[in-house]
Amino acid sequence: MSRLSKAERLLKTREFANFIKYFDDFSVSTVGNLWADTMGTAEQDKVYVVQTTTKVIQRCLLMTTDPGDLVLDPTCGSGTTAYVAEQWGRRWITMDTSRVALSLARQRLMTARFDYFELRPLNDDDRRRNPDGPWLKNGDGAPKTLDCETVPHVTLKSIAQNTALDAIFVRHQPVLDEKLKALNAVVAKVGKDARQKLAAKLAAKQKAEGKKAITEADRRRWLLPPANRDPKVKLTVDAGLNGWYEWEVPFDVDLDWPQDLQSALTDYRAAWRAKMDEVNAAIAANADNEELVDKPRVRKNVVRVSGPFTMEAVMPAELGLDEDSPIGGASGDLDGFDAADAPQNAEAFLDRMLRLLKQDGVRFPDNKTASFVRLGPLGDQFLHAEGEWIDKEGNTRGVAISVGPEFGPVTAWQVEHALTYAARRRVYEDLVIAGFSFDAEAQALIQDDPNPQVRCHLAHIRPDVNMGGLLKDTPNAQLFTVFGSPRMHLDNNPDGMFTVRLEGVDIYNPVENTIQATNVDKVAAWFVDSDYDGRTFCITQAFFPDKSAWEKLAKALKAVVDESAFEALSGTVSLPFAAGAHKRVAVKVIDPRGNEVMRVMRLDGLTGGYGA
Repeated sequence: MSRLSKAERLLKTREFANFIKYFDDFSVSTVGNLWADTMGTAEQDKVYVVQTTTKVIQRCLLMTTDPGDLVLDPTCGSGTTAYVAEQWGRRWITMDTSRVALSLARQRLMTARFDYFELRPLNDDDRRRNPDGPWLKNGDGAPKTLDCETVPHVTLKSIAQNTALDAIFVRHQPVLDEKLKALNAVVAKVGKDARQKLAAKLAAKQKAEGKKAITEADRRRWLLPPANRDPKVKLTVDAGLNGWYEWEVPFDVDLDWPQDLQSALTDYRAAWRAKMDEVNAAIAANADNEELVDKPRVRKNVVRVSGPFTMEAVMPAELGLDEDSPIGGASGDLDGFDAADAPQNAEAFLDRMLRLLKQDGVRFPDNKTASFVRLGPLGDQFLHAEGEWIDKEGNTRGVAISVGPEFGPVTAWQVEHALTYAARRRVYEDLVIAGFSFDAEAQALIQDDPNPQVRCHLAHIRPDVNMGGLLKDTPNAQLFTVFGSPRMHLDNNPDGMFTVRLEGVDIYNPVENTIQATNVDKVAAWFVDSDYDGRTFCITQAFFPDKSAWEKLAKALKAVVDESAFEALSGTVSLPFAAGAHKRVAVKVIDPRGNEVMRVMRLDGLTGGYGA
């Protein structure tokens, strides 16, 4: 208590002695359970109807995890959790059943730019809080964490137990006593007229502005002792002392004071300030420092992008009808889907797809849309509609439509039967197979276009067609877009190795009845799986021929990108590879519209060119 009093950190009220706490003692405020700063305008940045505000996720993540920890979000949505985890140096896993959500999250992460945060070694508090944490590493192998700003947190306890203050009090107190003695000697000589003049200033202010306008500073300046003390109040000191006690000394002078009194007070306050500067410095040095986990130190002129991540799909095991399922279940009948509703659901889905197809047509990569003159339902298992569209010469071309399942990919089995049925009717010149996704064999079969009498087109249905109103509506929706076919050559080298040479992407335009050949330099990216198993595409080689993309990257990063550093990534011929166990190579190409197109080629018995 004595240290608190000498450090002038006690304030006496009528009933209590209170602790004086300054703003600089702890210059930040704690976050309570009411997060008012996450409402209002913060919600306007949403691009997904059920998207959570970034600040909410950020605050939850910073409260519960350390840098390097693993964050799991089982409901990905627009990827806000993964985005925030990436921003704050956390590892993450996110998942969703919607293709729309995963596409949004992937795009959001791949185009994100973050500040580059400084790192620091771990301290004892870090290890005690999270002894088994993975933490972060920046090349030397030593665990690190974000180097955040800190602020001192002065408490009553830290002052009361600060023994360094005692030496300061001992050194400065004799000087202050001498200065106070000299000040009181001068104030005792102030005449009656001067005292009355100062007291009149206090009375005038009270009359003009009211009693509540009188401050403690006013009383100290204008009521010189002993008039500054109320004789009715019981004091533990002499109330008639014709001088100030140290807790009564004014902080500033009055211009109506005698000059020698002004000088004496200035000398006293200079000595007092020297003492308090040392006291405050000792208090701050002994205070605990609180780390501001939401304010890491940023390295200027460095931009950070998302680290590498993969997108994985959980595919069910392929089982025959005579095999036991590896998935156990409860005994007895389980509640399931009512089969009686299945035809109605399928019919409603087909009606909606055909209505949208007739309304929007099919968009091709040159931004030309093939609109239907006529389109009506067709009661067939594999051909669901038929109609007509017109080429640029005004010739009418018959077209058949086959729509893939509402949930699941279009398979090669559906493509084969749709082509067979369309060719048998001899009235269709084009076949459009529309679906949300296509397995590799279906893509390869459509791209091979095996029937010369019927041109086959793969039309990708935009995923959010099945999402109702979850995504914001945009103009030029492009609900049905046609994929292209990679134009490439597979070479069998004399040493038994294989190479793939990409030449571009061919896309058929039924409006003009022409093949549009896109040069390889306009291909955004292409990837090779040198041993494709027919189910999972595993990238073994990656190339980015479109060199203008580096300019876009430099613009996005607001930096200069060294093109020579990426020269090896812009090739159009793959590295040599040997035939794998599956004897197949798959090539996936990102066409100029951003669509993924894939071609599968066999390696067994190959003498050159495309595989069988």
